[in-house]
Amino acid sequence: MLDILVEMQSIQQLNEALQESFERPVLLFKHSLTCPISTRAFNELKAYLSNAAANVSYRVIKIQNSYEVSNEVASRLGLKHASPQAILMRNGREVWNASHFNITTSSLEEAIRNTR
Repeated sequence: MLDILVEMQSIQQLNEALQESFERPVLLFKHSLTCPISTRAFNELKAYLSNAAANVSYRVIKIQNSYEVSNEVASRLGLKHASPQAILMRNGREVWNASHFNITTSSLEEAIRNTR
């Protein structure tokens, strides 16, 4: 399950994810390692990943380890930074996002189902 979740730690990896979004949806998850709300949202993501859509790429940005990458995501996609935050990208742009308690297994399932 978690082997399909790739940690993004560089701007180059962000560039690659944006480029990949032209081929398939890419889900980015911005995760704070110290926030209990983020832990709850990450558990929702893990539950989703147990039956994840195979045609989607999954990435995680651990905010404390990759703050620059997290800020660059917000800047490039025109989003306000939040943590936790789930961002679904397609064709180089954000097509759906949610933060905090709006990140649930069912909201992830629905967003991805509607984006393929």
